[in-house]
Amino acid sequence: MAQRNVKRARAGTLNDGDGEHAGAAAGVRAGRHLQLPQYQTIALMLQGGGALGAYQAGVYQGLHEVGIHPNWIAGISIGALNTAIIAGNAPEHRVTRLLEFWETICQPAFAPPLPAFLEQTLFNSNDTVRKAFTALQATGAIVQGQKGFFVPRFPPPMPAVSGPPQNASYYDTSPMKSTLEALCDFDRINSGETRVSVGAVNVGTGNFAYFDNTRMKLRPEHFIASGALPPGFGAMEIDGEYYWDGGLMSNTPLYEVIQTTPRHDTLAFQVDLWSAIGPVPDNITDVQGRMKDIQYSSRTRLVTDMLQRSQRFRHVLREVLDRVAPEHRDDPWCKLAEDLSCSKRYNVIHLIYRQKEYEGHFKDFQFGLSTMREHWESGLQDIRNSLAQPDWLAMPDNDAGFVTHDIHRDKR
Repeated sequence: MAQRNVKRARAGTLNDGDGEHAGAAAGVRAGRHLQLPQYQTIALMLQGGGALGAYQAGVYQGLHEVGIHPNWIAGISIGALNTAIIAGNAPEHRVTRLLEFWETICQPAFAPPLPAFLEQTLFNSNDTVRKAFTALQATGAIVQGQKGFFVPRFPPPMPAVSGPPQNASYYDTSPMKSTLEALCDFDRINSGETRVSVGAVNVGTGNFAYFDNTRMKLRPEHFIASGALPPGFGAMEIDGEYYWDGGLMSNTPLYEVIQTTPRHDTLAFQVDLWSAIGPVPDNITDVQGRMKDIQYSSRTRLVTDMLQRSQRFRHVLREVLDRVAPEHRDDPWCKLAEDLSCSKRYNVIHLIYRQKEYEGHFKDFQFGLSTMREHWESGLQDIRNSLAQPDWLAMPDNDAGFVTHDIHRDKR
């Protein structure tokens, strides 16, 4: 079943109505491997966003198609779970395992799923039926949870009754541990073949923490901690400390990757699940959804702007130092400038999921199979279109040594 669906996903058609970009992307789909400049780091950065995370799986499939294999994968929340699946499998098995993961967690925890033909009929109906159907699926996630992911606690927690911190939540995420152990090779994750980083928040200190396989041995608990969003999911205990979802503080791992030292020439694929650009809501239901978009997307925009400015200063300082006469280079101020300067270059390819007309404020916990496949296909289209753009993968040559690209922004 999984293998058949992978083949179907790989043969996915473009339906964004943009003939120019669709035609260009068709050339990328032909199976040829792209030749990249000599980047030292190729990073894949995966934001949190629950059920929207299938978009990231589609993006990864598009990178795999052209032979781009990141040597650093960083994720938060659902991005951390996708990170585990990717890093925990050999490259030739990753797309299959991602599909198996998503087809598992997009089924109800207890009730049998709808027959495929019936789900597709309802999902592909008119907007009114589709909205009602997807809202019903989101309600199902609240009532019974998702297979291999989370289930309701029974009895449910009482507001004033104390107990272990990991049980102070409405749902139990222990099924995810079994899912990750079945689909991931943690020896591979910890082998150092690929650098892996996942972000979480220390509940006791309020500090942000990155679990990184260059500094520790990663276990399923580290990835689950990154997605432990309260009060739905309980804190995860790791070595006597308790952790919640990293998205509470920062929903993007961009800062961790770009600011790491020693600095490297870096090609970064930043895959976001919340769009800063969207319609002004005219009803209370849409207000809730728009609030999430703004809340979870703002950090990416802030970090990108800040990093671009700081890298410009470092890059300009490097250029100025190169024009200082050798006899003055031992000056203490020149030595300090040497430490602060940087000639490394950063190219950030931004992939941002765009909300569909039928989606409501529940889009991050609406785990329907048909919706998942549409999210996956959206990610696949966006990365194919991005990779088809001339010179987007080139080393930056501007005064900042830092460029960003976004297929949706640059098409406007």
